[in-house]
Amino acid sequence: MIEARGLTKIYRLGASNSRSLRDAVTSIFTRKNSSRETLTALDDVSFTIKEGESVGIIGRNGAGKSTLLKILSRITPPTRGTASIAGRVGSLLEVGTGFHNELTGRENIYLNGAILGMRRHEIDARFDEIVAFSELEKFLDTPVKHYSSGMYMRLAFSVAAHLEPEVLIVDEVLAVGDLAFQKKSLGKMKDLGESGRTVLFVSHDMNSISRLCTRAIWLRDGKIAVDSSAVETVAAYLHEQTLTGAEHIWDEVRSTPGNDVARIVSLRVVNKEGETTPSPDIRESIGVEMVFDALAGDKVLIPNLHFFDERGACIFISHDWNSGWRESPRPAGRHKATAWIPGNFLAEGTISVTAAVSTYKPLMVHFIATDAVSFTVVDTLEGDSARGDYAGLLPGIVRPMLEWTNE
Repeated sequence: MIEARGLTKIYRLGASNSRSLRDAVTSIFTRKNSSRETLTALDDVSFTIKEGESVGIIGRNGAGKSTLLKILSRITPPTRGTASIAGRVGSLLEVGTGFHNELTGRENIYLNGAILGMRRHEIDARFDEIVAFSELEKFLDTPVKHYSSGMYMRLAFSVAAHLEPEVLIVDEVLAVGDLAFQKKSLGKMKDLGESGRTVLFVSHDMNSISRLCTRAIWLRDGKIAVDSSAVETVAAYLHEQTLTGAEHIWDEVRSTPGNDVARIVSLRVVNKEGETTPSPDIRESIGVEMVFDALAGDKVLIPNLHFFDERGACIFISHDWNSGWRESPRPAGRHKATAWIPGNFLAEGTISVTAAVSTYKPLMVHFIATDAVSFTVVDTLEGDSARGDYAGLLPGIVRPMLEWTNE
């Protein structure tokens, strides 16, 4: 459906493509910019997207995401390379793109449909559905220059999503809308993907990328860093962003947290098979395995783990109270303690783990390894988690699968 080969986009800093009379006149009295400094926004990017795929584009600000979408939407040409798309493209890249300020909402719906190559009777057939989805019935005959940015986005997304393009390209513009409309829009994008439409979605919300996309492309400095499944790409991206992964091994004693009583050796996130897992499924049990050395042999050592969400809020703390070592000194040597978190307990998102070993009578912390590992809980849309059939944002730091009774 989409094929990109060697896409490269180079901008000359300080250059202007304007040819207005004003610029021509003022250029006579101003010194020309002789700078030849350039910015490579995209650098030899190649990929193929099949029909019906939902692909996320992720990366830091300035990585080239928006430039890529503008090339695919035929808004800007590449410096080198080619991009071909089979079928009609609906784009939502910036608030108000494709709208005429002096036209009303009603007139802009027909304008956008015409731009997409649709006939009037095709737009008529979907008109009521577009208006209902946008929730802008009262403002339909008002010129859009009087719309707020949120109203612009509502109407633009409704048009782009309902005029049935074969390819829908959506940038982070959804963040402009209110929370309720964001939820509805994400649900609509899920429906489009399931109906066989091809969707390209740029977002900084890794949870939305993991839920809505089967595949993700990570752009870093204009190049493709990872092109894999959404879960694997998001995990790799978050690993780099947090500077921690699902496993941490301390090699040198000098840099290892600890004292002459206990020192940590390693910490990792594991699945039921004992494999390191950076992106566990929300429905599966998650283990956090701590390996530490007891050096004294006469202390009661209690491993404990502290779990924090992306905002730094403490989700919970767990101590090893019930494994038989609560009152007994641990013998000198290497020990491994694993805490198991049941499936359908944590909410989706990235979680960092701080590990410690303490003695409580008297209180003494022998080591603490802050933000030593991290992992990303992924909640799929398969319908058998606490999410059920709901595709939107679910707030909360935990997401238990509670038992319900009905009478």
